[in-house]
Amino acid sequence: MNILFLTLNSFSSIKEKGIYSDLLREFAKNNHKLYIVTPVEKRKNEETTLINEKNTTILKLKIGNIQKTNLLEKGISTLMLESKFKSGIQKYFSDVRFDLVLYSTPPITLQKAVAYIKQKDNAKTYLLLKDIFPQNAVDLEMLRTSGIKSLIYKYFRSKEERLYKISDYIGCMSNANVEFLLKNNPSIPNEIVEVCPNSIEPINIDISEHEKKEIREKYNLPMDKTVFIYGGNLGKPQGIDFLIDCIRANEDNNNSYFFIIGSGTEFGKIENYFEREKPRNAMLRKQLPRNDYELLANSCDVGLIFLDKRFTIPNFPSRLLSYMQASMPVLAATDINTDIGEIIDRSNFGYWCESVDVGKFNQLVNKLCDEELRVSLGRNAREYLEEHYSAKNSYEIIIKHFKN
Repeated sequence: MNILFLTLNSFSSIKEKGIYSDLLREFAKNNHKLYIVTPVEKRKNEETTLINEKNTTILKLKIGNIQKTNLLEKGISTLMLESKFKSGIQKYFSDVRFDLVLYSTPPITLQKAVAYIKQKDNAKTYLLLKDIFPQNAVDLEMLRTSGIKSLIYKYFRSKEERLYKISDYIGCMSNANVEFLLKNNPSIPNEIVEVCPNSIEPINIDISEHEKKEIREKYNLPMDKTVFIYGGNLGKPQGIDFLIDCIRANEDNNNSYFFIIGSGTEFGKIENYFEREKPRNAMLRKQLPRNDYELLANSCDVGLIFLDKRFTIPNFPSRLLSYMQASMPVLAATDINTDIGEIIDRSNFGYWCESVDVGKFNQLVNKLCDEELRVSLGRNAREYLEEHYSAKNSYEIIIKHFKN
C-alpha cells in the first residue's frame, strides 16, 4: 500500500527512535511505501525539504512556530496547519495515489488535509488518538465551554467532531480512552474504535555496574540512594505543584533521590522552587538528547509519571515506555479518570496513587526503596512492554483492517 502519515512529531528518518518512527518501520519492513509529512518550525531557519530512504519519502514541511513561542503566534500557526499540510501534499505528492492515511492527534487541525486525500484517492483513514482536545484544555481551565471565551472551544470542538467523522478507524491508547470517546461522541460507530496503544520497538541497553557508576557520577547522582527519575514535558498537564509538594515532603528521606529532566511551560515554576529552596534530595536538568536520556534512564531505579488531578480525559503518557524498556518499576501519580494506574497495579510493574495524596506517594516511595522488590517489578515491566506495547503489535492492529 501507499501510506501517507501526517504528524506534528518532527523527525528526519524512520531509523530514529520514537513511537511513530518505530511504528512506521514496521510498515516499511512489510514492503509498504511510506510518505511522511513532518514539520520544521520557522524558528529553525530551515526550508522545506524532501528526504528519500528505502520505501520512504519524508517531506520536512516548513510551518510557523508552534513550540517555544507566544500564545498568539502558536494559535495562528496551529490554525494554518491544515492549509500548509494540504498544499505540501499537493505540491510534492501530486502523482501518488494513497491507499491509507495515518494521522495522529495532536493536532485536530489536519482535518481538511485528511479529507482532501480521502476524497481524491478514495483512501481509508486511520486516526491515532493520542490527545483529546479541546476537552483537555477545558480540564486545565485554559478554555471555557460557556461565555465569550467559549467561542474558541466551540471552534475546536467542531474541528474535533469533523476529524472523527472522516476517520474510518480510530485507535485509542487504552480502554478508558475508548469508553470516554464513545460516551462523549455518540455519533461515532462503536465498531470503528479500538485500542491501539502507544508502542515502541524495544531495545536492550545493557549497562554494567561500573558503567552505571560512571553515568551517575557524570550527573552527580548518589550511588547509595534509590533514584526516582522523571523525564519529559513539564507543563500544566503534569500538575507541577503536586510534584514540588512530593519532593518537599521527601526531603528528610535518606533513601530516595529525585531527578527531574525536561522542558515545558512550567519549567520556570519548578526551576524557581529549586533556586529558592535548594532541596537536598533532588536535582533539575533541562531536556537531554534522546540517546543520553536512554542511557541515564537505564542507570536510575524508578520511573515517575505525573498528571494533573483535574483531568476528566484519560491521558496515557508515552514516557511510560522508556521506563518499561529500562526494566524499571513505575510510580504514577495521576487523576482518577486515566486507567494507567489500574494497568500498572494489575500487571504488577509498579504503583499508583491519586495526585492529591502526598502521604500515599511518600509511602510508595519508601516501598520502592527495596531493591529486591524493584528488580521483580522491573522485570514485569519489561515483559509487559514486549507483550503489549511493541510496535509490531500496533502494526498488526492497524493492518488487520486492510489485509483483504
